[in-house]
Amino acid sequence: MIIKVQGKGMKVGSALQEKVENKLAKFHRFFDDETTATVKMQPEKNDIRVEVTLNLKGQYTRAEAIAPEAIIALEQAVDNMERQIRKHKTKIKKQHKSKSISMYLEEMADIEEDIDVDDEPQIIRRKSFVISPMDADEAVLQMELLGHDFLLYIDGETDKVCLVYKRLDGHYGLIEPEY
Repeated sequence: MIIKVQGKGMKVGSALQEKVENKLAKFHRFFDDETTATVKMQPEKNDIRVEVTLNLKGQYTRAEAIAPEAIIALEQAVDNMERQIRKHKTKIKKQHKSKSISMYLEEMADIEEDIDVDDEPQIIRRKSFVISPMDADEAVLQMELLGHDFLLYIDGETDKVCLVYKRLDGHYGLIEPEY
């Protein structure tokens, strides 16, 4: 696994870099050597925000945490990500009995770009991504892995763009537009 540590508004020393590498070593059992882990750290008032993103051939899984110290925030973010991966590993195996988590995640893609924020209400974040054919269950799984409330995808059977979303009652919704 390739690990990149970035400090935004703060310096990341070699000791902190080493702790990040040790914490992320646990993900070697889930992902192969082509996986890239990016850890972003930035101060936020009196706390430190740590965002951990795993990228396997365009497929992203992310978790973040805020704590008074960088190490504590890192531990929380890594624990959150591990919980997400463990939670969905069983679902992936049930849906794709012959596929590993790495093989499944290789099929998906999601790329994010941040845009500068201005004082007037406007679009502050843009995302572009490759829409992959999948079924609704796979889309729900991908949405949960990303930690999002919705996911846009192409239905594998109908070749139409669809949207799955998480409802307030904890269940999921599916929007299938007619065009």
